[in-house]
Amino acid sequence: MARRDFSASRIPGFATVALLVFAALYLPIFILVAFSFNAGDSIAIWEGFSLRWYPEAWNNQQVREVTLRSLTIAAFASVIATFVATMAALGTTRRRRTRGQTVIYLMINQPLMVPEIVTAVALLIFFASIKVATGYQGLGYLIAAHSAFCIPFAYLPIRARLEGMDQSLEVAAADLYATPWQAFRHVTLPLLMPGIVAGLMLAFVTSLDDVVITLFVKSAGQDTLPTYMLAQIRRSVSAEINAISTLLLLLTVIMLTAFFVLTRKRD
Repeated sequence: MARRDFSASRIPGFATVALLVFAALYLPIFILVAFSFNAGDSIAIWEGFSLRWYPEAWNNQQVREVTLRSLTIAAFASVIATFVATMAALGTTRRRRTRGQTVIYLMINQPLMVPEIVTAVALLIFFASIKVATGYQGLGYLIAAHSAFCIPFAYLPIRARLEGMDQSLEVAAADLYATPWQAFRHVTLPLLMPGIVAGLMLAFVTSLDDVVITLFVKSAGQDTLPTYMLAQIRRSVSAEINAISTLLLLLTVIMLTAFFVLTRKRD
């Protein structure tokens, strides 16, 4: 009698549990998207189909300001974090394994393991002393805080890409008298680009929806879109929030689709 390989899908009730898990994950999102097209003011009672909340959200001057601020912070933070993460990934994978390398991994990924509130308080104390000394109150603090927090999110896919790359092409480039910079530019970087793009997108999305660190670091009048939405929910829940959330979800889906197309072409 032939031995059958174990498969979780053959466990009784597996399909039912899987469907329940997917429902718990995605049903609230579907409900949110559906009620963004609700004609009435309620976020829980369907009163007909309408697009009224999307123009209202767009015509809200404050929504446009906080959205532009969020996109600006996320763009700068993701680029900085991805650059630092790329250098860190190259430094930790393109070298011989040495004592203390695990500590280096731990330090790079520290924001992932430490509760975000701890990181936020630490950044608050650190930047508060700088604000007192310099008097500067601009967005630079939020960009720096988001960059530091997003580094491990960009680092993980870049490092994974580097570890999965065949180094024989880099060795061949060196054998053909390419300088280290030429080998990196013409061989390593093109092969690494899907990982860099993945890290950039992950850092961008992470920065875009951050609330805790933003609340602790921002100065007066520096609300981002997530902190603005949180403040509006505390006052009164409007279906305008559903429309904004749906647009953020659409942006995320577009970015994931673009990454999928990019990596498929690269492969």
